[in-house]
Amino acid sequence: MTSAPWDGPAWDDPELTRLARQLRDAHRAVAPLPPQVRQRLIRHLLAITDLAKRDAALAARRLEAFLADFQDAPDVR
Repeated sequence: MTSAPWDGPAWDDPELTRLARQLRDAHRAVAPLPPQVRQRLIRHLLAITDLAKRDAALAARRLEAFLADFQDAPDVR
């Protein structure tokens, strides 16, 4: 008996997938920043990631606020 190759989880939650992609993109946006600024922002993103394990909706709202602040902040460009 041959089984099909595993292609990820059997469930698909579009909200969690979108949150994961937004977190990935946020990490990519923060990566090229100066070290001190980057470290502070990455800690914030890690806190949001940890929150997503317990409350994805709240994590999504916090990430949205983080991204809005990140785009508006003059000291991170």
